[in-house]
Amino acid sequence: MNVLGIDIGGSAFKGAPVDTKTGKLLAERHRVEIDAPCPTAQGLAAAKAIAKHFDWKGPIGIGFPGIILGDKIDAVGNLGTNWEKTNGAAIFRKATGCKVGLSNDADAAGLAEMRFGAGKGHQGSVLMLTFGTGIGSALFYRGQLLPNIEFGHIPWHRSQPIEKYASAAVRQRRNLSWEEWVVRVNVFLKVAERLCSPELIIVGGGVSKKADKWLQFIEAKAKVVPAKMNNDAGIVGAALAWENSAR
Repeated sequence: MNVLGIDIGGSAFKGAPVDTKTGKLLAERHRVEIDAPCPTAQGLAAAKAIAKHFDWKGPIGIGFPGIILGDKIDAVGNLGTNWEKTNGAAIFRKATGCKVGLSNDADAAGLAEMRFGAGKGHQGSVLMLTFGTGIGSALFYRGQLLPNIEFGHIPWHRSQPIEKYASAAVRQRRNLSWEEWVVRVNVFLKVAERLCSPELIIVGGGVSKKADKWLQFIEAKAKVVPAKMNNDAGIVGAALAWENSAR
Protein backbone atom coordinates (compact mmCIF):
# COMPACT_ATOMS: atom_id res chain seq x y z
CA MET A 1 0.00 0.00 0.00
CA ASN A 2 1.17 3.53 -0.79
CA VAL A 3 0.50 6.09 1.92
CA LEU A 4 1.67 9.69 2.24
CA GLY A 5 3.51 9.90 5.56
CA ILE A 6 3.86 13.26 7.29
CA ASP A 7 6.11 13.73 10.32
CA ILE A 8 5.50 16.87 12.37
CA GLY A 9 8.54 18.22 14.20
CA GLY A 10 9.20 21.31 16.27
CA SER A 11 10.38 23.33 13.28
CA ALA A 12 8.86 21.72 10.19
CA PHE A 13 6.37 19.32 8.61
CA LYS A 14 8.16 16.68 6.51
CA GLY A 15 6.44 14.24 4.19
CA ALA A 16 6.84 11.73 1.39
CA PRO A 17 4.88 8.87 -0.19
CA VAL A 18 5.78 5.53 1.41
CA ASP A 19 5.54 1.93 0.20
CA THR A 20 4.38 0.33 3.45
CA LYS A 21 5.45 -3.15 2.30
CA THR A 22 9.11 -2.17 2.00
CA GLY A 23 9.34 0.96 4.15
CA LYS A 24 10.90 2.85 1.24
CA LEU A 25 10.17 6.46 0.35
CA LEU A 26 8.78 6.72 -3.18
CA ALA A 27 9.99 10.28 -3.69
CA GLU A 28 12.33 12.77 -2.07
CA ARG A 29 10.76 14.09 1.09
CA HIS A 30 9.28 17.59 1.08
CA ARG A 31 9.77 19.95 4.02
CA VAL A 32 7.66 22.94 5.06
CA GLU A 33 9.00 25.21 7.81
CA ILE A 34 6.73 26.25 10.69
CA ASP A 35 6.90 28.51 13.71
CA ALA A 36 7.27 27.17 17.25
CA PRO A 37 4.70 27.07 18.71
CA CYS A 38 2.75 26.55 15.51
CA PRO A 39 -0.57 28.33 14.83
CA THR A 40 -3.26 25.88 13.78
CA ALA A 41 -3.86 27.56 10.43
CA GLN A 42 -0.15 27.48 9.62
CA GLY A 43 0.12 23.76 10.43
CA LEU A 44 -2.91 22.87 8.35
CA ALA A 45 -1.48 24.89 5.47
CA ALA A 46 1.81 23.00 5.78
CA ALA A 47 0.04 19.63 5.52
CA LYS A 48 -1.95 20.90 2.54
CA ALA A 49 1.26 22.10 0.86
CA ILE A 50 2.89 18.68 1.24
CA ALA A 51 -0.15 16.88 -0.22
CA LYS A 52 -0.24 19.39 -3.09
CA HIS A 53 3.50 18.98 -3.72
CA PHE A 54 2.98 15.27 -4.43
CA ASP A 55 -0.45 15.81 -6.07
CA TRP A 56 -1.66 13.32 -3.46
CA LYS A 57 -5.23 11.97 -3.47
CA GLY A 58 -4.78 8.80 -1.37
CA PRO A 59 -4.54 8.14 2.38
CA ILE A 60 -2.32 10.25 4.65
CA GLY A 61 -0.75 9.17 7.93
CA ILE A 62 0.41 11.95 10.25
CA GLY A 63 2.80 11.58 13.17
CA PHE A 64 1.75 14.31 15.60
CA PRO A 65 3.81 15.48 18.63
CA GLY A 66 1.16 14.96 21.30
CA ILE A 67 -1.17 12.46 22.89
CA ILE A 68 -3.48 10.94 20.29
CA LEU A 69 -6.74 9.35 21.41
CA GLY A 70 -8.45 7.94 18.35
CA ASP A 71 -8.96 10.85 15.97
CA LYS A 72 -8.55 13.47 18.68
CA ILE A 73 -5.54 15.39 19.94
CA ASP A 74 -5.13 15.55 23.71
CA ALA A 75 -2.10 17.02 25.54
CA VAL A 76 0.43 18.78 23.29
CA GLY A 77 3.93 19.95 24.16
CA ASN A 78 6.12 22.12 21.96
CA LEU A 79 3.74 22.50 19.02
CA GLY A 80 1.31 24.57 21.10
CA THR A 81 -1.75 24.12 23.30
CA ASN A 82 -3.96 25.56 20.54
CA TRP A 83 -3.98 22.05 19.02
CA GLU A 84 -5.40 20.42 22.15
CA LYS A 85 -8.94 19.03 22.31
CA THR A 86 -9.37 19.16 18.54
CA ASN A 87 -10.44 16.41 16.16
CA GLY A 88 -7.08 16.27 14.42
CA ALA A 89 -8.11 13.73 11.80
CA ALA A 90 -11.08 15.88 10.79
CA ILE A 91 -9.22 19.19 10.49
CA PHE A 92 -6.32 17.68 8.54
CA ARG A 93 -8.79 15.81 6.33
CA LYS A 94 -10.56 19.08 5.54
CA ALA A 95 -7.23 20.81 4.82
CA THR A 96 -5.86 18.11 2.49
CA GLY A 97 -9.02 16.64 1.00
CA CYS A 98 -7.71 13.15 1.83
CA LYS A 99 -8.43 10.40 4.34
CA VAL A 100 -6.20 11.08 7.37
CA GLY A 101 -5.07 9.00 10.34
CA LEU A 102 -3.14 10.39 13.32
CA SER A 103 -0.58 8.76 15.59
CA ASN A 104 1.85 10.03 18.19
CA ASP A 105 5.06 11.00 16.38
CA ALA A 106 7.41 8.91 18.53
CA ASP A 107 5.04 5.94 18.32
CA ALA A 108 5.19 6.28 14.54
CA ALA A 109 9.00 6.37 14.49
CA GLY A 110 9.05 3.34 16.76
CA LEU A 111 6.76 1.38 14.45
CA ALA A 112 9.14 2.00 11.57
CA GLU A 113 12.22 0.97 13.56
CA MET A 114 10.50 -2.16 14.86
CA ARG A 115 9.44 -3.30 11.39
CA PHE A 116 12.36 -2.19 9.23
CA GLY A 117 15.11 -0.86 11.48
CA ALA A 118 17.08 -1.45 14.68
CA GLY A 119 14.23 -3.20 16.50
CA LYS A 120 13.35 -5.68 13.73
CA GLY A 121 12.80 -9.15 15.15
CA HIS A 122 13.30 -8.12 18.78
CA GLN A 123 10.66 -9.77 20.99
CA GLY A 124 11.62 -8.31 24.36
CA SER A 125 11.02 -4.85 25.80
CA VAL A 126 12.17 -2.04 23.50
CA LEU A 127 12.21 1.69 24.24
CA MET A 128 12.43 4.03 21.26
CA LEU A 129 13.62 7.56 22.04
CA THR A 130 13.70 10.47 19.60
CA PHE A 131 15.88 13.45 20.49
CA GLY A 132 14.98 16.71 18.77
CA THR A 133 13.10 19.78 19.94
CA GLY A 134 11.86 17.55 22.76
CA ILE A 135 12.26 13.88 23.66
CA GLY A 136 9.75 11.48 22.16
CA SER A 137 9.34 7.95 23.50
CA ALA A 138 7.65 4.74 22.37
CA LEU A 139 7.53 1.47 24.29
CA PHE A 140 7.15 -1.99 22.75
CA TYR A 141 6.82 -5.44 24.28
CA ARG A 142 6.94 -8.53 22.09
CA GLY A 143 6.52 -6.24 19.11
CA GLN A 144 3.34 -4.63 20.43
CA LEU A 145 3.14 -0.87 20.99
CA LEU A 146 1.98 0.68 24.27
CA PRO A 147 0.80 4.03 22.84
CA ASN A 148 1.32 7.55 24.16
CA ILE A 149 4.27 6.92 26.51
CA GLU A 150 5.53 10.48 27.11
CA PHE A 151 8.75 10.04 29.10
CA GLY A 152 10.00 13.39 27.83
CA HIS A 153 7.32 15.07 29.95
CA ILE A 154 8.41 13.52 33.24
CA PRO A 155 8.53 16.48 35.69
CA TRP A 156 12.08 17.53 36.48
CA HIS A 157 13.71 20.71 37.82
CA ARG A 158 11.06 23.18 39.07
CA SER A 159 8.39 20.92 37.53
CA GLN A 160 9.71 21.55 34.01
CA PRO A 161 9.60 18.45 31.75
CA ILE A 162 12.87 16.56 31.63
CA GLU A 163 13.11 17.16 27.88
CA LYS A 164 13.87 20.80 28.72
CA TYR A 165 17.05 19.46 30.33
CA ALA A 166 18.22 16.74 27.93
CA SER A 167 16.81 17.23 24.41
CA ALA A 168 18.99 17.70 21.34
CA ALA A 169 17.69 21.27 21.09
CA VAL A 170 19.09 21.97 24.57
CA ARG A 171 22.54 20.76 23.44
CA GLN A 172 22.50 23.19 20.55
CA ARG A 173 21.01 26.08 22.49
CA ARG A 174 23.54 25.77 25.32
CA ASN A 175 26.41 24.91 22.96
CA LEU A 176 27.17 21.73 24.92
CA SER A 177 29.82 19.28 23.78
CA TRP A 178 28.56 15.79 22.98
CA GLU A 179 30.03 14.49 26.23
CA GLU A 180 28.39 17.30 28.24
CA TRP A 181 25.07 16.57 26.59
CA VAL A 182 25.26 12.84 27.28
CA VAL A 183 25.73 13.58 30.99
CA ARG A 184 22.19 14.96 30.82
CA VAL A 185 20.95 12.11 28.64
CA ASN A 186 22.28 9.61 31.18
CA VAL A 187 20.20 11.28 33.89
CA PHE A 188 17.14 10.87 31.69
CA LEU A 189 17.99 7.24 30.85
CA LYS A 190 18.36 6.38 34.51
CA VAL A 191 14.82 7.61 35.15
CA ALA A 192 13.39 5.90 32.05
CA GLU A 193 15.05 2.57 32.87
CA ARG A 194 13.73 2.69 36.41
CA LEU A 195 10.20 3.06 35.01
CA CYS A 196 10.14 0.37 32.32
CA SER A 197 13.38 -1.72 32.39
CA PRO A 198 13.84 -2.06 28.61
CA GLU A 199 16.19 -4.65 27.15
CA LEU A 200 16.95 -2.48 24.12
CA ILE A 201 16.96 1.31 23.72
CA ILE A 202 16.87 2.75 20.20
CA VAL A 203 17.95 6.38 19.87
CA GLY A 204 16.46 8.29 16.95
CA GLY A 205 16.18 11.84 15.71
CA GLY A 206 18.95 13.77 14.01
CA VAL A 207 21.51 12.60 16.59
CA SER A 208 21.19 9.02 15.31
CA LYS A 209 23.35 9.96 12.32
CA LYS A 210 26.17 11.07 14.65
CA ALA A 211 26.30 8.10 17.04
CA ASP A 212 30.10 8.00 16.79
CA LYS A 213 30.16 11.30 18.70
CA TRP A 214 27.98 10.31 21.69
CA LEU A 215 27.40 6.55 21.96
CA GLN A 216 30.67 5.93 23.81
CA PHE A 217 29.52 8.17 26.69
CA ILE A 218 26.16 6.47 27.25
CA GLU A 219 25.64 4.73 30.59
CA ALA A 220 22.64 2.39 30.64
CA LYS A 221 21.79 -1.13 31.74
CA ALA A 222 20.07 -1.83 28.43
CA LYS A 223 21.81 -2.16 25.10
CA VAL A 224 21.69 1.24 23.37
CA VAL A 225 21.81 1.51 19.57
CA PRO A 226 21.22 4.33 17.08
CA ALA A 227 18.12 4.16 14.90
CA LYS A 228 18.77 2.76 11.44
CA MET A 229 16.15 4.76 9.58
CA ASN A 230 17.38 8.16 10.77
CA ASN A 231 14.99 11.01 9.92
CA ASP A 232 12.85 8.84 7.63
CA ALA A 233 11.48 6.83 10.58
CA GLY A 234 8.76 9.35 11.44
CA ILE A 235 7.50 9.56 7.86
CA VAL A 236 7.54 5.79 7.30
CA GLY A 237 6.00 5.10 10.70
CA ALA A 238 3.16 7.58 10.14
CA ALA A 239 2.30 5.69 6.96
CA LEU A 240 2.47 2.35 8.80
CA ALA A 241 0.22 3.68 11.56
CA TRP A 242 -2.40 4.67 8.99
CA GLU A 243 -2.22 1.20 7.41
CA ASN A 244 -2.58 -0.47 10.82
CA SER A 245 -5.61 1.66 11.75
CA ALA A 246 -7.28 0.97 8.39
CA ARG A 247 -7.23 -2.80 8.86
